[in-house]
Amino acid sequence: MNTDHGQVREQQDLFSRTALGVFRLNGQLLSVAEELARPGGLTAAWWQVLGAVLREPLPVAGIARAMGITRQSVQRIADLLVSKGLAEYVPNPAHRRAKLLRPTDEGRAAVAKIGPGHAEAAARLAAALGEAEFAETVRVLERLSRAVAQLEGDAEPVTEP
Repeated sequence: MNTDHGQVREQQDLFSRTALGVFRLNGQLLSVAEELARPGGLTAAWWQVLGAVLREPLPVAGIARAMGITRQSVQRIADLLVSKGLAEYVPNPAHRRAKLLRPTDEGRAAVAKIGPGHAEAAARLAAALGEAEFAETVRVLERLSRAVAQLEGDAEPVTEP
């Protein structure tokens, strides 16, 4: 096999820089999310799980797949949200044992309190990047997620937040 070692090293460097950049960005976004979640009395993790079920109730495993984290992590947060009255488990017509998680009115109100700060942060980021570059950044990140999912053999990479 004829391999260009310079190209291989460059690809490895790009992969490493991508990973480090994403790890740093993840930390930055989690820090911002913690600040944004505070007015709603939530943590970033609670907000993430509640946000996953705002449109429709989902089983814990479905939330975990959408978020790209372990089912056990989501289960722990979901149970905590239920104990605090921010979410509730409801029967799942598709699966008797895997109940669906949905936000309560109190949970929806908590997420709604985050809205103004979230809108302001989004506007500031759009101003810093420019609308077109902001949209392109989202497209590139979603494409990167799909490509990494293919490396992992994941048949259904998620492209929605």
